[in-house]
Amino acid sequence: MRPWEKITRSNFLIKLKSWEYWPFGIVQFPAIMYWLWLSLRARSLVFFSLSNPGIPMGGMFGESKYEVLKKVPPEFIPRTLLIEMPATMPEVAARISEAGLTLPLIFKPDIGERGYLVKRIRNACDITEYLKKIRGNFLIQELVQLPLEFGVFYMRIPTATQGIVTSVTGKEMLSVTGDGKASLKQLILGKDRAKLQWEKLKASFAGRLDWIVPAGEKVELVSIGNHAMGTRFINENHLINEQLSRTFDRISGEIPGFYFGRYDLRCATLKDLYEGNIRIMELNGCGAEPAHIYDSTFSLFEAVKVQVLHWRNIFRIARANREQGMKYVSHREALDYYRKFKSALK
Repeated sequence: MRPWEKITRSNFLIKLKSWEYWPFGIVQFPAIMYWLWLSLRARSLVFFSLSNPGIPMGGMFGESKYEVLKKVPPEFIPRTLLIEMPATMPEVAARISEAGLTLPLIFKPDIGERGYLVKRIRNACDITEYLKKIRGNFLIQELVQLPLEFGVFYMRIPTATQGIVTSVTGKEMLSVTGDGKASLKQLILGKDRAKLQWEKLKASFAGRLDWIVPAGEKVELVSIGNHAMGTRFINENHLINEQLSRTFDRISGEIPGFYFGRYDLRCATLKDLYEGNIRIMELNGCGAEPAHIYDSTFSLFEAVKVQVLHWRNIFRIARANREQGMKYVSHREALDYYRKFKSALK
C-alpha cells in the first residue's frame, strides 16, 4: 500500500465517509431526543415496554432469545437448544448428539445484541474455544442453509385487525472475488468493508492468507448476516406488498403479545417469502432497527426520518395497549432488566 493510501484508506477515513459506521450515539441522537419527548407524553421512560406485552421490556433489551423464539409457531423455527452455563465441552457435545444435530451449527448468546459472540461452530475445538468466551446461557441452532436472508419488520396497532410490513432488508455476506493474481490477504485489505474486519479475518483465515485466489472464485469471509460483522444491508422495500403483509399477519397472529418487531429469516426463493415458507432464526422486538436504513445509498437524513417514524409507531402501539388497561413496566423493574442485559455482554 502506497504511503498516501495508508491515509486515504485508513479505517478512520473509511468509517468517516460512510455514516453507517459512525458511533451509535451520533446516529441515534435525533431518535433519542424524540424518545425523550414521547416519554414525557407517556409519563414513562419505558413506555416501549407495552409495544410487545408478550416480550419482557417489549424486546428493547434483556429478553431471552430462546423464550421469544419459543413463542413462534414451531414449523417456522430451526431446531434450537438452550445451554445453561456452566457447561463443559462433553456436556455440550452430548446435548448436540441427543438432539440429532450435526456440525456445523450456530452458537449465540441467549441475551445479546448486534452479533455479539454469534459464531458458526465447525468442530470440537470451536466448541471448546466458545465455552472459554461465553459467560451466560447460550443457544445452539441448526444451520439454515437457504440462499436468501432477510430482515422483515412488521407492525400492527392492537385495535386493528391487520398489520403491515414496514421494512425488508436483504443481506449480502462479506466476501471477496479472486482475480488469479492477488492473495486472499490482498483481496481483504483491498475491500473497505473487509478491511474493517481485518483483525478478525486474519485469525479466521490464518494459514490461507497467502493463497492466490483463482480468477472468478468467490470466497465468503463471514457467514453470519450481521452488520457489525461486515454484512452489507440492502434496502429491499420494493418487495413489500399486500401479500407479504398478510403472510406476516398470519404468522404474527399466532405469537401472543407481539405487535412490533423484526423477523430475521432465510428462505429458498422470493415466492417462498411471500407464501411464508420461511425459517425464522430470531424474532426481535422493539429494540430491533428497520435495518434497510443501513443501505449504502441511504442518506443520514433519510435514516433519521425512518427512525423517528419507528419510534412514533412504538408509541402508538404502546398507547393503544395502555388504553386497554395494560401497565408500563416500572422504572425499577426496567433497571433490573438493563443491569441483567449489560452483565450478559461482559
